[in-house]
Amino acid sequence: MKTSTYVTLILLTTLLMGVAFPVGKIGLAYAPPFLLMGCRFVLAGAVFAIITARKPQPKGLKMWLQAAVIGLFQSAGVMGCAYFSMRWITSAESSIITCTNPLIVIVLSTIFAGAVYNKRQWIGVVIGFIGVACAFGLQMSFQPGTLISLAGACCFAVATLLVKRWGAAFDMNVLAAYQMLAGGIALLILSAVTEQPHFTFSLMSVTVLLWLAIMGSIVQFSLWYFLLRSGDPGKTSAFLFLVPLFGVLSSWILLQEKVQWYAGVGGALICVGIFLVNWQQKPKAKPHAAVSLMKET
Repeated sequence: MKTSTYVTLILLTTLLMGVAFPVGKIGLAYAPPFLLMGCRFVLAGAVFAIITARKPQPKGLKMWLQAAVIGLFQSAGVMGCAYFSMRWITSAESSIITCTNPLIVIVLSTIFAGAVYNKRQWIGVVIGFIGVACAFGLQMSFQPGTLISLAGACCFAVATLLVKRWGAAFDMNVLAAYQMLAGGIALLILSAVTEQPHFTFSLMSVTVLLWLAIMGSIVQFSLWYFLLRSGDPGKTSAFLFLVPLFGVLSSWILLQEKVQWYAGVGGALICVGIFLVNWQQKPKAKPHAAVSLMKET
């Protein structure tokens, strides 16, 4: 792949990831968060499943359950927490916190998978978490949305490790389709239990839902997996530090959200930390625990 093509696709993919945060917040004016995300992923998963119907499908109950579990963490956990957190914090702040997942992956891999990482990567973890403290600790108190968004980042880290462990048995686009479908169904059930489900139909609400389902899910996943297959996954994943940057910029443009100086400094530190963690990432032991990031906003 030509360098110019690679860079263009990386920028487009991370832009779609970042823009999904403010677009989703616009959608919260028309539907509660769990219902909105449930509709998004059921629609995206169903369409993607039809598109990938001729690709190798999961075989046996075990593979179907694995796809469902990944969906519970990846689509339901990550995006459910991200959009629910926007009741208390801005979409820019939610994008910054959610994208700390590569830092959490390092910690979880070390504790549970016995992976060993180099000093640069641990420096990146420290810098990243200092960034989180800088972005939100200066407010002297954590908003409920901060903790909810952090829970989403943890779900993202768990999903990343599960995909790395189980993903080799799947066609990745097929896995993406079914994990979105499973996560979407879980979110719709959660909405029925915890929310007063309603969807206000208008040109804007339908446009937002279609954008999130098509551009923010199907196109985004297809491009991301194509890039991971076509190049070095570690180097490709390093560019995820662009996601919170695009999330902050698009929130400012679309929602006129004001970004405080300390949130900007914290976001910059998080980006530096993620870059150090992912660039040429090669654990010294147990290669199966290496970090390979999978992203949906």
